[in-house]
Amino acid sequence: RPLHYGTLMGSRACVKMAAAAWASGFLNAVLHTANTFSIPLCQGNTVEQFFCEVPQILKLSCSDSYLREVGLLVVSACLFSGCFIFIVLSYVQIFTAVLRIPSEQGRHKAFSTCIPHLAVVSLFISTGLFAYLKPPSISSPALNLVVTVLYSVVPPAVNPLIYSMRNKELKDALRILIQWVHDQH
Repeated sequence: RPLHYGTLMGSRACVKMAAAAWASGFLNAVLHTANTFSIPLCQGNTVEQFFCEVPQILKLSCSDSYLREVGLLVVSACLFSGCFIFIVLSYVQIFTAVLRIPSEQGRHKAFSTCIPHLAVVSLFISTGLFAYLKPPSISSPALNLVVTVLYSVVPPAVNPLIYSMRNKELKDALRILIQWVHDQH
């Protein structure tokens, strides 16, 4: 019911969703941080990447932290599954509503708003899953670095650009810039 959006998505619903997202993110971060600081390191403290990630820190550990890590992965998987199910159900409702729009131009405009966001979310989820679920046999420092950048740097950097591309003035400025660069060569 797209015309009822203002009624359905009042400030109370927005506050609840934001609080749930912040609380689950905070819980996940606190659990991983507490686990990380409780792991004894015996192979130094130099990590093979430009920031500390749980798999890289576990390589430096000299204790068997398997059970603690499995527990954290179960909690993280539950939080991830809840968020993922919420996203999928939201998109099913959005696409159902969009497909009911009578005009093709209206459907195109609605899909052109949703699809880029879905692409960024898909990039984040797929590269994140690959980073944490890939078998150790295909692990290399270069591959780990590329995958980490793909899920931690690219989606936040691309998101504002995607939403800005809906702005006609920005599109025109980008078109002029591309034309100017093309003319310089």
